[in-house]
Amino acid sequence: MGGAALSGALWLGLLWAGSGAGGSCSGKCCEGRDAACVGEGWREGGGYGTCYCDGGCRRAGDCCHDHRQACPALPCVVGEWSHWSGCAERCQPDLRIRRRYVQQEPKNGGEPCPALEEKAGCLEYLTYQGEDCGHEHVPAFITTSEYSKERKRRAASSLWPSDKEAAGYCVEFKTESLSHHCALANRPYTRWMQYLREGHTVCVACQPPAMNTDTHRCSGDGHNADGGKILHWEAVGNSQCQGTWKKIRQLENCSCPLVHSFIFT
Repeated sequence: MGGAALSGALWLGLLWAGSGAGGSCSGKCCEGRDAACVGEGWREGGGYGTCYCDGGCRRAGDCCHDHRQACPALPCVVGEWSHWSGCAERCQPDLRIRRRYVQQEPKNGGEPCPALEEKAGCLEYLTYQGEDCGHEHVPAFITTSEYSKERKRRAASSLWPSDKEAAGYCVEFKTESLSHHCALANRPYTRWMQYLREGHTVCVACQPPAMNTDTHRCSGDGHNADGGKILHWEAVGNSQCQGTWKKIRQLENCSCPLVHSFIFT
């Protein structure tokens, strides 16, 4: 075939594909990989022959030419996170949960749904009868500083009136040792533990309701401990992530980077 004839054939083929002739996906869109969801005509990437209208054709590169128009990819759409639940158990380190729900399922190869549930460590200092049980907890239990935002929203302890909710202090520690389990924590609610390192300075805030209502202190904060005393801590949400640290000083506010900022729980 001569060059002019070949160019003419290609031009006619492009016109045919653009006009929607052959291999139309209209009314044929299928979810997932479905070999029966098939047509005959021009493919999206060029070439004529068998083409598909299923959800997997884009990854395989064998969609019919009008697949994007006839079967647009729709991503999963989820709603906002719910508020965090309370701790599953009172007066002991445990987990809290929040959830979100699917508002639109993915279609035609669209982005799949993200995680619909998150967990995080927590500790609540009131029994179901309203009694303070914070004094029972030694060593220091810590969690990510992100939990402090939830505490402010929940107003967790009725023992602390609103004018005292802002009360608190911060303690700087130098980590001396930690178990290797901290670095291995890769679940969503334990990843903050991976930032713990030996020899680093960390900031731990003491806030209501972790603060004892009588002493106005948090358990394990190293009160009256000199700089040489070894103190123990444990990460809430993974009891195997634990270690020791030495108190550097107590401040009204600390200025550690976010990844090295924690709270007493």
